[in-house]
Amino acid sequence: MTTKSVLERATANTELDGVSADIGLLIIRVVFGALLAAHGAQKLFGWFWGYGWDATTAGFDVMGYNPGKFFGTLAGLSELAGGLLLAIGLLTPLAGAIVLGTMINAINATWAPGLFGQNGWETPLLFGVIGAGFAFTGAGRFSLDHGRPWQRQGFVIGAAAVALGVIAAVITLIFKWVL
Repeated sequence: MTTKSVLERATANTELDGVSADIGLLIIRVVFGALLAAHGAQKLFGWFWGYGWDATTAGFDVMGYNPGKFFGTLAGLSELAGGLLLAIGLLTPLAGAIVLGTMINAINATWAPGLFGQNGWETPLLFGVIGAGFAFTGAGRFSLDHGRPWQRQGFVIGAAAVALGVIAAVITLIFKWVL
């Protein structure tokens, strides 16, 4: 066996090469979506060693998101719904917008310690960027969106989803600062 034959076989296209990007999207989507949904479940139900709804809403009051019951519930539902929608690949651009808008507010809430400080905004930034990325790429072949009439992806859809997420975040921040 020569070096050339090994390299030729290693770089040869197979039938699976056509779905490798979709498999990558599936892995990232399911793991990320499940983790984000778990964060929402922590806030709303106290699952996965979370604080639960009462402590979450009290924390939102302390952070200046008044009324805390409204904003804490909104954050928990956004994380839960956005995460689940991404995990199953349903309405992916909308899910990306939900995640991005929620994470912009999380960045605002964790701004003081800085990007890498204790409880800083590194994780919300990472989550928001992933949400925005899925708004552009779509969920891939292995999703509930694939092949459906509502399946959307691409630049225009991604840009619209990002704009929606940013607008929703700004509206939420305005209410935070006004109320």
